[in-house]
Amino acid sequence: MKAALLQLCSSDDPAENLATIRDHVASAATAGAELVLTPEVSNCVSTSRSHQAEVLVEESEDRTLAGLREQARDSGVWLLIGSLGLKTTDADGRFANRSFLIGPDGGIVARYDKIHMFDVQVTPEETYRESDGYRPGDRAVVAETPFGKIGMTICYDVRFAHLYHALAQAGARILTVPAAFSHVTGAAHWHTLLRARAIETGCFVLAPAQTGEHKAQRGKTRRTYGHSLAVSPWGEVLLDAGTNAGVHFVDLDLGAVDDARRKVPSLSHVRPFRSPGEGAG
Repeated sequence: MKAALLQLCSSDDPAENLATIRDHVASAATAGAELVLTPEVSNCVSTSRSHQAEVLVEESEDRTLAGLREQARDSGVWLLIGSLGLKTTDADGRFANRSFLIGPDGGIVARYDKIHMFDVQVTPEETYRESDGYRPGDRAVVAETPFGKIGMTICYDVRFAHLYHALAQAGARILTVPAAFSHVTGAAHWHTLLRARAIETGCFVLAPAQTGEHKAQRGKTRRTYGHSLAVSPWGEVLLDAGTNAGVHFVDLDLGAVDDARRKVPSLSHVRPFRSPGEGAG
């Protein structure tokens, strides 16, 4: 199965980003891709909450989602929209960071709201408080496709191994990790974390990423790490897209999942245990 990872340098203009993504999906399909994946916040990379409030809309009104559903149908591909920033009806006004799996008929097969919020201080100059603007999801998602079950995650989720173990136990053979990773943490941890998640679960890991300096009409310019990765169930890096935006292809042999799990069947070796201090005294 041929997959195409779209590495983007999205701006904070959803209309501009949609046009770019549609062109990339069409070219990926022409080159034979059956599954196309976009990064996190494909519709709008912005550090300005006021700008996000102006340009983001609810799912039912989102032109990026509608346009990409149409493009998936026109191109006849499965499309993983890494995530879209969307308004919600939450009383506190926070957005959703939502991933979509779109079928080749344009239908929405699955939705996943990012569970783990990126609330960190990477350096004195680089601080993120994702939970100030986005509310976390509370449900893990595995979606059915003709080429196997897909476990859907987003970016910072990658640091929480128990989520990926749960997805693999639920039948996932491919794990998606669309991201807009910090260039600081990316250089330190990106490759290691993704390889670890693949090795622990015996799954393919597909991680399309945002890259470079992102144009902004308002707020600070954001810089992301790039290096969209595809990792085999044995932990081999099959694709590293570097820092160039564009369409990057990888061929997947889904039989490698069974092979890796036969060699090291760790998913079947899980045992219950008591937490430290549980039952003590």
